[in-house]
Amino acid sequence: MINAPTSLSEFIARLPKAELHVHHVGSASPRIVSELAARHPGTVPSDPDELRRFFEFRDFAHFIDVYLAVVGLIRTPEDIRFLTHEIGREMATEQGLRYAELTCTPYTSVRPDAADLGMPIEAYTEAIEDARVAVERDFGLVLRWIYDIPGESGVPSADATLDYALNHRTDALVGFGLGGPEIGVPRPQFQPHFDAARAAGLHSVPHAGETTGPETVWDAVRLLGAERIGHGTSSAQDAALLAHLAEAGIPLEVCPSSNIATRAVERLEQHPIKAFHDAGVTITVNSDDPPMFNTTLNREYEIAADLLGLDEAGVAELARDAVRASFAEDAVKTRILGEIDEYVASASPSA
Repeated sequence: MINAPTSLSEFIARLPKAELHVHHVGSASPRIVSELAARHPGTVPSDPDELRRFFEFRDFAHFIDVYLAVVGLIRTPEDIRFLTHEIGREMATEQGLRYAELTCTPYTSVRPDAADLGMPIEAYTEAIEDARVAVERDFGLVLRWIYDIPGESGVPSADATLDYALNHRTDALVGFGLGGPEIGVPRPQFQPHFDAARAAGLHSVPHAGETTGPETVWDAVRLLGAERIGHGTSSAQDAALLAHLAEAGIPLEVCPSSNIATRAVERLEQHPIKAFHDAGVTITVNSDDPPMFNTTLNREYEIAADLLGLDEAGVAELARDAVRASFAEDAVKTRILGEIDEYVASASPSA
């Protein structure tokens, strides 16, 4: 038996969790970014106070600029190892994570036309795999990869990402995604890439409907074969789309603080998460790029609980939904679901 939590926040902090929408570079905390910035002095400040100001975004376009500046700090295989291992450490020890699907964008570290970058894909893959094995050994956190296309770089980046996914694949690679700006980046151009990835057994998990309307989500479902939708914020504008997502069992990867920080949603009380829930759509709660948005996964669960009016049992069910919606092996799902049930039972005052 454990001591019963004294608040919902404490219950959430100790609750075993899985996270499905969280970016590799975007998970770098100020501690990690400071270390990388000290290694590679330039446009990103290494002072924590200056970093906090650096991470204040005017809009989504500005967020992309800042994000890519941090990407520019990842220049060597050792940077990749350090970043991945330290992200894993913080996820496991500070957020109660047992499983995470990290969205990686190898194109930004591997492409040969980027100054000071261009490491071979073999070196990139070896570095994230070395770190993944160490994270599971050191912290008990199971990591899996989703390779995503940086949409702003167009079809050439999709060609390269597909090559990395198909010809340099590891067993830990489970999904194929699409991120970056949506405005001016039509989803249909990437259909052949998703067709090929799905034919190879990878799961389709594109971002859609974050900063554009519900038609982008329809494109992700109809053309890209989406099995989960990253964000899907504008889905609430289309009742037929919500009904389809619910009926087809396509979960939405909801990231409330991210949507506020990038101005996709004006205020938290306007966030459509309750509309998703009321329509019967499966919701998973995620942090996206947590340090950049001054949040944590635990905080996102607190926000979701408030917006949905959930108690401890409801929050635990959110955690279960994330495990069920994951692409983890059945044995991993069973283990984590068992840990959640055990925790809930032990945390009850009557236990």
